[in-house]
Amino acid sequence: MRLLSINVSRPKTVEHRGKQISTGIFKTPIEGRRMVRNTSIDGDGQADLTVHGGVNKAVYVFPFEHYSWYRNLLERRDLDFGYFGENLTTDGLLEDQVRIGDRFQIGEAIFEVSQPRSPCFKLAMKVGTSKILKPFLSSGRTGYYFRVVQEGNIEARNAIERIYSEADAPTVNEITRLYYFERQDIAGLRKAIGTAALSEVWRRDFAKRLERLARLR
Repeated sequence: MRLLSINVSRPKTVEHRGKQISTGIFKTPIEGRRMVRNTSIDGDGQADLTVHGGVNKAVYVFPFEHYSWYRNLLERRDLDFGYFGENLTTDGLLEDQVRIGDRFQIGEAIFEVSQPRSPCFKLAMKVGTSKILKPFLSSGRTGYYFRVVQEGNIEARNAIERIYSEADAPTVNEITRLYYFERQDIAGLRKAIGTAALSEVWRRDFAKRLERLARLR
């Protein structure tokens, strides 16, 4: 497992459907070492902190393996690392193999998987079509977020070491399916709610859903 690219961007304002939109999705690769802090990577920023960033979404990860699939889907060949707004482009960390709460060491930093990515209109804006959102979710090729357990410097081409994993914790793909598609899976909801490393906002949503299902029984 390797870190292929570190991608950052400060928020910028772009025009979209006649409106001025501030966004940090236009990430570009950088060279050299970069310091990872508790809520971001040096040189990076999020525009709307009500839905992006924070401790549970400090670093967005996207697997390199998905790029060929999206190039075919979008019929484009000019997709550079960072295209999907990811901070880290990785090799060997797919969503069906990575569990919520898994911890990884990259360089000096230690990260913990906190939640999948939920796409918003800014991804559609970046790609140029809202048709990206459905296959993004249904394919499970979403990427996911890290929280930062230990700050430190990282660099592209660093090895990635999995240093902790709970064998019965749900995978990123399982949480995505539960949130968007298998909404009445009671066993899955209970498992997700009991996963302490899952971001609180997701566990709270699953708990409310489970309560509603219980009232209907």
